[in-house]
Amino acid sequence: MGRVDGKVVLVTGGAVGLGKAMAEMMAREGAKVVITDIKDEEGKAAAEGIPDALYLHHDVSKEDEWEDVIAKTVEKFGRLDCLVNNAGVAMEGAPEDTTLEQWRWLMGINLDGVFLGTKHAIRAMKKNDPKGGSIINLSSIEGIIGDPGLSTYNASKGGVRLHTKAVALYCAKNKLNIRVNSIHPGYIWTPMVEKLMAETVGVEEGRKQLDSMHPIGHVGEPDDIAYGALYLASDEAKFVTGAELVIDGGYTAQ
Repeated sequence: MGRVDGKVVLVTGGAVGLGKAMAEMMAREGAKVVITDIKDEEGKAAAEGIPDALYLHHDVSKEDEWEDVIAKTVEKFGRLDCLVNNAGVAMEGAPEDTTLEQWRWLMGINLDGVFLGTKHAIRAMKKNDPKGGSIINLSSIEGIIGDPGLSTYNASKGGVRLHTKAVALYCAKNKLNIRVNSIHPGYIWTPMVEKLMAETVGVEEGRKQLDSMHPIGHVGEPDDIAYGALYLASDEAKFVTGAELVIDGGYTAQ
């Protein structure tokens, strides 16, 4: 217990799924937690289950909302120690059938959101000198390998992967003491994945298919990713920056 004791952690997309699991685990380990999302009902419920947590409505594709969210975080808790850029969306489709509007919608959330969050988190964390902070970007196995049905999603998550490395180097070379790392989950059984399966092959069949794709024999659970985020947020990871933490049941080892 207490692995992030006293730290202030902001988790985007924290109302459900991976974000909720990460927010809850950070709180159990001593952090003050800010949850942001566009799902207000679920987000408020998630925050109510965590002592002294703050919920804020937040569209990660909008810079003014980022400025507002970080300002309110600092106003309530005094600083920002860790940002988890978790908010994201997925979309299947053939490249020739994907519209520019669809492309820009997904990039606005998955990639612009990470860019904006990283930008404004650095500005806030520079004020923590010399303590700095930790930025954790949720990429995906789809940011490492290609998938014929997920080209737009692949592009967004690949962008997150390399943006993370470049910003990690920038922070290190400028001695900001801000670590920046990415997490690359395999398929995790979350509401987003369940919805995707329901729209394609059906939930039960989809679960079987996903289980079989992972050498370990099953899909992951939200806490599998939350433990990785907890490590990267903690001082245990003080020598870790620009890294890819792959948590995928062996998927990308094949």
